[in-house]
Amino acid sequence: MKNNEEKGGRKKGRGNSKKKRYTLCLYITGNTVRSLRSIQRLRDLCEKHLAGKYDLKVVDIVQQPELASEGQIIAAPTLIKRFPPPLTRLVGDLSDQQRVELALNLRG
Repeated sequence: MKNNEEKGGRKKGRGNSKKKRYTLCLYITGNTVRSLRSIQRLRDLCEKHLAGKYDLKVVDIVQQPELASEGQIIAAPTLIKRFPPPLTRLVGDLSDQQRVELALNLRG
């Protein structure tokens, strides 16, 4: 899997899409079951809570190991929330939905 970017929901320029738009980066290791599960869980969670308000970048550190070094990634999968602050790192397969929601500050 190559470096992949997707926009959640709406296209740029419509409405106030910059308001509290989440910037997420998920580091994975190859096309494994664990990696694919993590991507799907994150996409499902983002669509549930952030539809139209997130940017997700998926980085395969097998194909792009230099990005793992730059991101100081020591284990995968690792999710990094860059925006809104604070920067948050979450390591693991994202199977604990409550933990992910808390880490991303999605629970009211």
